[in-house]
Amino acid sequence: MNYWLLKTEPDSFSIDDLKRAAKQSTCWDGVRNYQARNYMRDEMKCGDQVLLYHSSVQPAGVVGIAEVVREAYPDHTAQDPQSDYYDPKAKPETPIWMMVDIQLRQSFDAMITLDQLRAEPTLVNMELLKKGSRLSVQKVTAAEFKKVVQMAKTAKTKK
Repeated sequence: MNYWLLKTEPDSFSIDDLKRAAKQSTCWDGVRNYQARNYMRDEMKCGDQVLLYHSSVQPAGVVGIAEVVREAYPDHTAQDPQSDYYDPKAKPETPIWMMVDIQLRQSFDAMITLDQLRAEPTLVNMELLKKGSRLSVQKVTAAEFKKVVQMAKTAKTKK
Protein backbone atom coordinates (compact mmCIF):
# COMPACT_ATOMS: atom_id res chain seq x y z
CA MET A 1 0.00 0.00 0.00
CA ASN A 2 1.12 3.53 -0.76
CA TYR A 3 0.32 6.69 1.13
CA TRP A 4 -0.31 10.12 -0.38
CA LEU A 5 -1.14 13.69 0.41
CA LEU A 6 -3.54 15.51 -1.91
CA LYS A 7 -3.74 19.29 -1.73
CA THR A 8 -6.97 21.09 -2.44
CA GLU A 9 -8.07 24.67 -2.06
CA PRO A 10 -11.23 24.47 0.05
CA ASP A 11 -12.95 27.28 -1.87
CA SER A 12 -12.67 25.04 -4.98
CA PHE A 13 -13.24 21.65 -3.33
CA SER A 14 -13.18 20.93 0.39
CA ILE A 15 -13.54 17.88 2.57
CA ASP A 16 -17.10 19.08 3.22
CA ASP A 17 -17.75 18.87 -0.53
CA LEU A 18 -16.44 15.30 -0.45
CA LYS A 19 -18.76 14.51 2.48
CA ARG A 20 -21.73 15.73 0.41
CA ALA A 21 -20.72 13.87 -2.77
CA ALA A 22 -22.61 10.75 -3.79
CA LYS A 23 -21.14 7.84 -1.82
CA GLN A 24 -18.67 10.41 -0.42
CA SER A 25 -16.60 9.75 -3.52
CA THR A 26 -15.29 11.90 -6.36
CA CYS A 27 -12.80 12.04 -9.18
CA TRP A 28 -9.60 13.93 -8.38
CA ASP A 29 -9.37 15.99 -11.55
CA GLY A 30 -7.60 19.11 -12.70
CA VAL A 31 -4.05 18.03 -11.88
CA ARG A 32 -1.80 19.83 -14.38
CA ASN A 33 1.69 19.00 -13.21
CA TYR A 34 3.56 16.18 -14.92
CA GLN A 35 5.15 14.75 -11.76
CA ALA A 36 1.80 14.76 -9.93
CA ARG A 37 0.18 13.18 -12.99
CA ASN A 38 2.88 10.50 -13.08
CA TYR A 39 2.27 9.65 -9.43
CA MET A 40 -1.43 9.20 -10.11
CA ARG A 41 -0.92 7.33 -13.38
CA ASP A 42 1.97 5.09 -12.42
CA GLU A 43 1.86 4.58 -8.66
CA MET A 44 -1.58 5.21 -7.13
CA LYS A 45 -3.47 1.98 -6.62
CA CYS A 46 -6.90 1.09 -5.23
CA GLY A 47 -6.68 0.90 -1.47
CA ASP A 48 -3.93 3.50 -1.15
CA GLN A 49 -4.57 5.89 1.73
CA VAL A 50 -4.65 9.66 1.25
CA LEU A 51 -4.23 12.60 3.59
CA LEU A 52 -6.48 15.44 2.45
CA TYR A 53 -4.80 18.81 2.84
CA HIS A 54 -6.50 22.20 2.62
CA SER A 55 -4.06 24.66 1.04
CA SER A 56 -4.18 28.39 0.27
CA VAL A 57 -6.03 29.09 3.52
CA GLN A 58 -4.97 30.26 6.94
CA PRO A 59 -4.30 28.00 8.62
CA ALA A 60 -3.54 25.31 6.06
CA GLY A 61 -3.51 21.71 7.17
CA VAL A 62 -4.60 18.10 6.99
CA VAL A 63 -8.35 17.68 7.44
CA GLY A 64 -9.01 13.99 6.88
CA ILE A 65 -8.35 10.70 5.15
CA ALA A 66 -9.57 9.30 1.85
CA GLU A 67 -8.87 6.12 -0.07
CA VAL A 68 -8.11 5.62 -3.75
CA VAL A 69 -11.10 3.66 -5.11
CA ARG A 70 -10.40 3.88 -8.86
CA GLU A 71 -7.01 3.88 -10.49
CA ALA A 72 -5.88 6.45 -13.05
CA TYR A 73 -7.97 7.18 -16.12
CA PRO A 74 -8.08 10.13 -18.56
CA ASP A 75 -9.15 13.45 -17.05
CA HIS A 76 -12.16 14.54 -19.08
CA THR A 77 -11.81 18.18 -17.96
CA ALA A 78 -8.72 18.50 -20.18
CA GLN A 79 -10.98 18.11 -23.24
CA ASP A 80 -13.73 20.46 -22.10
CA PRO A 81 -13.23 24.00 -23.50
CA GLN A 82 -15.54 25.31 -20.76
CA SER A 83 -13.36 23.87 -17.99
CA ASP A 84 -10.69 25.80 -16.11
CA TYR A 85 -8.51 22.74 -16.71
CA TYR A 86 -8.92 22.60 -20.50
CA ASP A 87 -5.79 21.64 -22.43
CA PRO A 88 -6.14 21.88 -26.22
CA LYS A 89 -3.27 19.40 -26.65
CA ALA A 90 -5.23 16.66 -24.86
CA LYS A 91 -7.21 14.42 -27.23
CA PRO A 92 -9.39 11.38 -26.47
CA GLU A 93 -6.98 9.17 -28.41
CA THR A 94 -3.90 10.72 -26.73
CA PRO A 95 -4.85 11.82 -23.21
CA ILE A 96 -2.20 13.80 -21.36
CA TRP A 97 -3.81 14.29 -17.98
CA MET A 98 -5.11 11.63 -15.62
CA MET A 99 -7.29 11.47 -12.54
CA VAL A 100 -8.17 8.94 -9.86
CA ASP A 101 -11.29 8.50 -7.76
CA ILE A 102 -11.13 8.87 -4.00
CA GLN A 103 -13.63 8.15 -1.25
CA LEU A 104 -13.79 9.74 2.18
CA ARG A 105 -12.70 7.50 5.04
CA GLN A 106 -12.45 9.98 7.91
CA SER A 107 -12.90 13.67 8.58
CA PHE A 108 -10.72 14.91 11.42
CA ASP A 109 -12.44 16.70 14.28
CA ALA A 110 -9.66 19.29 14.18
CA MET A 111 -7.33 20.29 11.36
CA ILE A 112 -3.70 19.31 11.84
CA THR A 113 -2.17 22.61 10.83
CA LEU A 114 0.99 23.14 8.84
CA ASP A 115 2.56 24.67 11.95
CA GLN A 116 1.69 21.57 13.98
CA LEU A 117 3.20 19.35 11.29
CA ARG A 118 6.37 21.47 11.26
CA ALA A 119 6.63 21.23 15.05
CA GLU A 120 6.62 17.43 14.98
CA PRO A 121 10.25 16.18 14.89
CA THR A 122 9.36 12.83 13.30
CA LEU A 123 7.92 14.64 10.27
CA VAL A 124 11.05 16.66 9.47
CA ASN A 125 11.57 14.79 6.17
CA MET A 126 7.93 14.92 5.02
CA GLU A 127 7.75 16.18 1.42
CA LEU A 128 5.11 18.78 2.34
CA LEU A 129 7.52 20.42 4.77
CA LYS A 130 10.45 20.73 2.37
CA LYS A 131 11.27 24.17 1.08
CA GLY A 132 9.83 24.73 -2.40
CA SER A 133 7.53 21.71 -2.24
CA ARG A 134 4.41 22.70 -4.15
CA LEU A 135 3.10 19.50 -5.77
CA SER A 136 -0.61 18.87 -5.31
CA VAL A 137 0.03 15.10 -5.18
CA GLN A 138 2.80 14.02 -2.82
CA LYS A 139 4.14 10.76 -1.50
CA VAL A 140 3.88 10.17 2.24
CA THR A 141 5.67 7.38 4.11
CA ALA A 142 3.72 4.89 6.20
CA ALA A 143 5.33 6.32 9.34
CA GLU A 144 4.38 9.90 8.36
CA PHE A 145 0.80 8.85 7.63
CA LYS A 146 0.53 7.03 10.94
CA LYS A 147 1.95 10.02 12.84
CA VAL A 148 -0.50 12.49 11.27
CA VAL A 149 -3.42 10.17 12.09
CA GLN A 150 -2.10 9.86 15.65
CA MET A 151 -1.89 13.66 15.89
CA ALA A 152 -5.52 13.89 14.75
CA LYS A 153 -6.62 11.41 17.43
CA THR A 154 -4.69 13.33 20.07
CA ALA A 155 -6.24 16.61 18.92
CA LYS A 156 -9.63 14.94 19.17
CA THR A 157 -9.09 13.84 22.79
CA LYS A 158 -7.96 17.34 23.83
CA LYS A 159 -11.44 18.75 23.15
